[in-house]
This record gives sequence, structure tokens and C-alpha cells, in this order.
Amino acid sequence: MKHDFAVTVAREGASWQVRAFKDDYRSLDTAITAVRNLRAEEAAFALLSVEDDYFVIVRPTPQGVRFLLSDATAAVEDDFAADILDELDVEIPEIDPDELESTEPWAEGDFDILADLGLSEEVMSVICDETDWWASEQLQRIAEELGFEDELADAAGLE
Repeated sequence: MKHDFAVTVAREGASWQVRAFKDDYRSLDTAITAVRNLRAEEAAFALLSVEDDYFVIVRPTPQGVRFLLSDATAAVEDDFAADILDELDVEIPEIDPDELESTEPWAEGDFDILADLGLSEEVMSVICDETDWWASEQLQRIAEELGFEDELADAAGLE
């Protein structure tokens, strides 16, 4: 079963607050605004599972918004993924849509986006390289690494 969801995640002391929010994946502003509206004292970011095909991490910071897109090839046919690559100043891959199925996906963006919380760039790379996993499974793995897998499962309706 495919899982399409958007959640905000905020660390408050020793606990995590994970809440679902409505996102139609038409504008990055929806996720950015959802995170900023948390007014979190500590780390806050959004996790998006888009049709379970790819995931996005959005993390607004005082220095600007940071992004990680799990599958840059999605931008060939998906405007939302294309917008993220545009924000990252990365060209949309020149892949024939008929060849997408046989093209190995790759991630683009800020692999150390959650490094300050304990998820290293190396571990994030390994998770993104698990192309046999659904996007929701990759996000669950990220949540496990950081210690909020139960909260994510509840907020996103995952088993």
C-alpha cells in the first residue's frame, strides 16, 4: 500500500512532536510555512512522502531553506520535484521519459540536513541509496535513526 503523507517534526527537549499537515505538493511554500508555523525552539523540519515514489526533507533555517530530494529523476515528470531541483540550483536530468523505469534514481540536495540531530551524511546516503524501498520506508528508517519512529507511524498512519 502506497503512503502519501506530509508531517512536521520538531524536537522539544528529549521528545519529538510529529504532526500531519495537508500538502498538495504544488508549492514548496506549503511545507516551509508548516514548519515555520511550529515556532519551534529547537530543530524542526518537514518530511514528505510523495506518492511513495520519492521523499523530500524541508528544513527552514535562519540561513535559508535546506532540501533533500530522494530521487532527482522524479523531476523529469513531476513539477514538485522539479521545483526542488530548481531551489537547489540543479538541472533537471535529461532522461527520456520512456527510459525512466530503467534509470537508477539518485538523491540531490543537502545530505547533512539532519546531521546536527545525529543522522550523518553517510547514513543519509545509505538510506537514499535503498532504491528498493518505498519513500515511506526510507522516511521510517530516518525516523528510527533519530528516535521518533512511533510518532511518525502514528502521525502518518503507517503500520
